Amino acid sequence: MLTKSISSFTPFTLLDYPHKAACILWYAGCNMKCLYCYNPEIVLGKGTISFATILEFLNKRKGLLDAVVFSGGECTIHKNIAENIKQAKALGFLVKVDTNGSKPALLKQLIDQNAIDYVALDFKALPSKFENITQSNLYESFEKSLQVLLKSKLPFEVRTTYHSDLCSIEDLTKMQNYLDEKGYSGDFYVQNFVNGSDTLSPLSRSISLKVEELNTLKKPTIVIR
Repeated sequence: MLTKSISSFTPFTLLDYPHKAACILWYAGCNMKCLYCYNPEIVLGKGTISFATILEFLNKRKGLLDAVVFSGGECTIHKNIAENIKQAKALGFLVKVDTNGSKPALLKQLIDQNAIDYVALDFKALPSKFENITQSNLYESFEKSLQVLLKSKLPFEVRTTYHSDLCSIEDLTKMQNYLDEKGYSGDFYVQNFVNGSDTLSPLSRSISLKVEELNTLKKPTIVIR
């Protein structure tokens, strides 16, 4: 029986892989249960699509799409993910992985094998708030993944979600300082929580972060998405 690990897929996007036309594969399940997660049906649900079905789609999109984004949930928790990624790469597509950083060994393996081209790493919070926000104890794994990426030559970005009840401007400044101390020189992308979204945990209305509230001279630069 074919394993069905994918909850759904987005056949076309110009937003998720910088400057590329891509599709997104939303893998079911996650080893974090972030309070603000927008995808409870993906995180708590089961896959309905096999990768064989995706391969049929990708074979028809050669020359039309540039890249495949492996996302979720958390795509790296699936036992066949490395094979799936290599199959997409073998078809000539660029590969981007969206990850919470919980599988640093797998991330290093994929980088060493030149199987991926870009990574978006979620920086959920610093240790004082990490466990509460993610409902996990995986901060050390996130740190190891950041180190793997910093030591590699692979293009990557660091990003977080901002909800005013869970994160303060002071927290963001501390996260900036942390990234700077670790040697991260890219932009730090902050996504304002979208009020009215279905989430894993009931949350009150968030007060959106504004550019003028930030220290724009501090590095890495915060970019609000």
